[in-house]
Amino acid sequence: MKILDYVKQYDPQNQFQILINSYKQIEYSWNKVIDLSEIKKGKIENIIITGLGGSAISGDLMSNFSQKDLRISSLVNRNYNIPPYADDKTLVISSSYSGNTEETLSATDEAVKKKCKIICITTGGKLAELALKNKLPTFILQKGYQPRFALWLNFFALLKILQILNFIPKEDNIVKDAISLLKKRGEELSKDENEAFKIAESLIGFIPVIYAVDDYTSAVGVRYKCQFNENSKIHAFYSLLPELNHNEIIGWETYHEKIFNTKVINIFDEAYHQRIKKRIKITSELIEKAGCEIIKIESKQKYFKLRLIDIIYFGDWISYYLAVLRKQDPSAIKNINYLKEKLVE
Repeated sequence: MKILDYVKQYDPQNQFQILINSYKQIEYSWNKVIDLSEIKKGKIENIIITGLGGSAISGDLMSNFSQKDLRISSLVNRNYNIPPYADDKTLVISSSYSGNTEETLSATDEAVKKKCKIICITTGGKLAELALKNKLPTFILQKGYQPRFALWLNFFALLKILQILNFIPKEDNIVKDAISLLKKRGEELSKDENEAFKIAESLIGFIPVIYAVDDYTSAVGVRYKCQFNENSKIHAFYSLLPELNHNEIIGWETYHEKIFNTKVINIFDEAYHQRIKKRIKITSELIEKAGCEIIKIESKQKYFKLRLIDIIYFGDWISYYLAVLRKQDPSAIKNINYLKEKLVE
């Protein structure tokens, strides 16, 4: 079958076209205007980015993306509460695409009570109402996406906010390059027999175990896992080097006793520390010796930030193709919807 045949049969909401047009999300967020003059007036000592699911991954990506640039400590918060240290010198960035994520609403309520400085990122919903009531600056996102397919809207909204507040240097050139990159890659990865499609084919019937590196590609590990879960409807797991060399590596010693249908995805980047590269090499030897196949994923873009965007975008395509190859609708989230219905009873 041709790719478009799979799209017609198993993708009724046409996430295929949304993936192709991902670069337009960057354009939207980067051209958006938000007034942060009131936020600028006060002193900010730390940042808490609070959100869940597709709205939280932007914070994870920011931690990797701006690891050497961010001029203030930050934390990604995925809970009903915010950390006890939060106060009037804390900037809370509340991100919920729908505006109705109950954990984010709860955390934002607490932030208001603690007199934190707050910026909201949303399309509307209860979060927008809360923001209006409390006169909080709000970055209004474009509607019409599944939250996980709106990553670039969220991420570049966050990037712009941090740039306006002078917590990161100007990123205009990187943004321009990112738009060109996603436009080019969208064309490449939507063609028949492309690289992402072939990897997806090789993963049919297997559980992906993603290995990434702390501080550098940890967000990639999270993103791949979650996209395999939600889009492809499969279990997936991720671990980070060097930590996994101090525990998980032992599990491969007895892998032969009951070989699971597993494939390891190694996320590689040339910026890794030399010792990390050596650890990856040795770890890979042990995994292959145990009888498990390794898929290496690496971007050849010139700059680290573009490589990070490229690898994440590539993974989104893999999870999409694995969904339609498995005759699954990549948009459907039946168990999440069931859970939400039960929670309101």
